[in-house]
Order: sequence, then structure tokens, then C-alpha cells
Amino acid sequence: MNDQPELNGVSEELPVYVISIAAELAGMHPQTLRQYDRLGLVSPGRAVGRGRRYSLRDILVLRNIQKLASNGINLAGISKIMELEATVTQLGDEVAQLRVEVDALLLANPPKGLAIREKQNMVIWSDENK
Repeated sequence: MNDQPELNGVSEELPVYVISIAAELAGMHPQTLRQYDRLGLVSPGRAVGRGRRYSLRDILVLRNIQKLASNGINLAGISKIMELEATVTQLGDEVAQLRVEVDALLLANPPKGLAIREKQNMVIWSDENK
């Protein structure tokens, strides 16, 4: 099963837009997209002839770059912000996975006298809960 987000049956990650269309959708000049690619701010897919192909996700990233730039943030700052956002997302995913694992372990082996979180409620385990 494909875990990629979809819009009208098309994956957000599927690189389908040529640079001119992507630039128009992002409200930028194609040369700006080439510069952002060179700087590593966006990494479009490549067609057989090495032409850039942008996905819906890439276009959203370009719009976010444009928003940050319009707020006075330079490209180095935008790059750092994007790097930190990616790190936060990765760490959030890891924490969620660890939470699932810890909850499963606690459910299978409830410790005595330790409070565990069950969804949004606290459950206090004691000898009386057995």
C-alpha cells in the first residue's frame, strides 16, 4: 500500500510538473526555481533528458520559501529553517513510534505503583487494579 499523500488520486510526491508550470503555480520565475535547486532548497525529480520535474510537495515548499523570503528572511536563513523543520518532523515521528512501543510494553507488563498515560487519561497501577 502507498503511504504517500494523494490529491485527486495523484501522489503529492510524484514529479509531474515541468519547470515553467511549477514556476507559474509557485508564483515565481523559472530561473528562481533553478537557483533554489542549485542551493538545495528544493530538489525536483529529473526526467530522462535531465529536465526538472516538480511535485505538488515541491510547489508547496516553493510557496513556503516565497513566504519566508517576503518576511525578510535571507536564503541562508530559509535553508536553516527548512533543515530544522525537517529535524523536528523526524524527531516527532521517532517520539510517536517510541510512545507506541512504550505503551505496548507497559500494557503487557504493568509496573506496580507507576503512573502510565492512556490516551489523554492517567491510569495509576496498584495492587488493587489486578
